[in-house]
Amino acid sequence: MNLLILSCGTRDKVVQYFKAAFAGKGRVVCTDCSPYAPALYEADAHYIVPRITAPEYLDVIYEICRKETVTGVLSLIDPELSLIAANEAQFRALGVQIIGSDYALCERTLDKWALFVWMEEHGYPCARTYRTMESFGAALERGEVQFPVFVKPMKGSASIQIARADDMETAAFLFAHGDEMIIQEYMTGQEIGADVYIDLVSKKVVSIFTKKKLVMRAGETDKAVSFIDEKLFIFLTKFVEESGFAGQIDIDLFEKDGIYLISEVNPRFGGGYPHAYACGADHMTLIRNNLMGMENPVQIGGYAAGKVMMKYNEIMLTDVKDK
Repeated sequence: MNLLILSCGTRDKVVQYFKAAFAGKGRVVCTDCSPYAPALYEADAHYIVPRITAPEYLDVIYEICRKETVTGVLSLIDPELSLIAANEAQFRALGVQIIGSDYALCERTLDKWALFVWMEEHGYPCARTYRTMESFGAALERGEVQFPVFVKPMKGSASIQIARADDMETAAFLFAHGDEMIIQEYMTGQEIGADVYIDLVSKKVVSIFTKKKLVMRAGETDKAVSFIDEKLFIFLTKFVEESGFAGQIDIDLFEKDGIYLISEVNPRFGGGYPHAYACGADHMTLIRNNLMGMENPVQIGGYAAGKVMMKYNEIMLTDVKDK
């Protein structure tokens, strides 16, 4: 039973956690397009591969699956989620299970407009979102939204090209100079992150970890404190199971006046997941159990609350690598 982690980058902790869960039961293999991705060197074996946009990319990954007798595969970056989901049949033919959601869901979460439309249609509170300057202007006239707002790419990730606009002139400029942009209301209130695992066997939510974000840096949580709220657990379970997600997902929310509003959903491990693991939400073991054909029991909220996570930098030294 071997696990393949694609595009591992700097997620050293994620690889370390998987190695601990798979110790004595299987190996952890990592790939990245750069030899300077430190998480590569935490794995039992690693490969430098082409970029995910290269025409030969998937053939290289399939060959690694054969060579390493891979049982399960997952990616740690948004653009690759849809790619592997779209080729689920090819992975299945190799005896490899994709640890993640299906293609339609990956596409929906990558497309912020599509996610907004789905949530609106299904009655989930979320940030008001506008696809055109005309619809945004009309909403301003109605008093439905007000400045400031965020202008962001419809299919962006990692907070790239997201900018705040405090007036119509700025909003129009940012909207016109981006590719497929949207305008989203500026969310206020307490920002919250949730790490959720949906069992691959039972299809049920079996683990949820929630944290109040204290400090953000480069689109990721830098400092946060864990908390438990049964009302939020019920809300997240309903949303996730109705959506049809599978495996690991990361959800961003805001809490305002006792109401939880969904901001973004990423069907992968989020950058703040180590907080969940350190508090006892071990999703690596849940994945290992699923790959062994075992159904995990529901254990929502079984973690330490009131624990503050504070990120800090580490370094790794290795020999010079050929690019």
